[in-house]
Amino acid sequence: MEELEQVKNQIKEFVKVCNHQKSLELLDKLATGKMLRSKLILKIAGVSEESVKLCAIVEMIHAASLLHDDVIDEADTRRGKPSVNALYDNKTSIMFGDILYSRAFTELSQMDKRIAYTISNAVTLLSIGEMMDVDLTESFNTSYDLYLDMIYKKTASLIEASAKAAAILAGLDENKYALYGKNLGLAFQMVDDILDITQDSATLGKPAMLDFVEGKVTIPYLFLYERVEDKTKLASLYKKELSAEESTWIKEQMKITKALEDSILQAKEIGNEAISAVIDEKDSQTLVMIMKAMIEREF
Repeated sequence: MEELEQVKNQIKEFVKVCNHQKSLELLDKLATGKMLRSKLILKIAGVSEESVKLCAIVEMIHAASLLHDDVIDEADTRRGKPSVNALYDNKTSIMFGDILYSRAFTELSQMDKRIAYTISNAVTLLSIGEMMDVDLTESFNTSYDLYLDMIYKKTASLIEASAKAAAILAGLDENKYALYGKNLGLAFQMVDDILDITQDSATLGKPAMLDFVEGKVTIPYLFLYERVEDKTKLASLYKKELSAEESTWIKEQMKITKALEDSILQAKEIGNEAISAVIDEKDSQTLVMIMKAMIEREF
């Protein structure tokens, strides 16, 4: 998509303003993902100088949060490429994240006040979500509400803000698009959590069932804990390198209790609510297709 190239060029221009060669070198080392937030903004607001700037700002914020995330998770790869903290060190990764954040906020301060508030407020939520995610790995979380609040803040809040800000920019109904963005983010995270269990390591590009080992009690495990007879056994496997037998037991229990099936249904319900929010808006077919592709896939 040539529009996404425009966004990448805009990010480069924003970083060039720093007049700092190392920042440009580090920018080249960042692995760009699907740019979901930019696609969403451009679909809702169309392509203009302002919408491309908004995309660049949001992508820089997202990239900054991932740079910090990789340090927290001690990750040495990001989207199959060596992460900045692996190539350089943690300090460089954190400081470059700060440069991207502050440049993004400087540019954001020049935009419409409501857009600036919407995006900056989401960054606060995102940061709280990151902290909640870390705190929730301390012990076995059995609260679905806590999980939902954490994935809303950590993943969905910036997607929600991107859709809402794009609607403000285009003079559309911001509440409908905010709901779409929020639910897209929630469904996206739930689907990711479900795939951790249903897909094999080769497809995932990381070990399967890694979430539970790393201390993440995601939606299928929450439903399983509510329903499984041997709760003590399930709790005893938390944060443990699972043997083949233990992995099989978890998967079997997920089937018996319908924990996995109902997790998929929950993600679909959230997705369908988002579709209902925008279905009557003009040019919403692409948004409907994005959501359907996510929730109607093979698990």
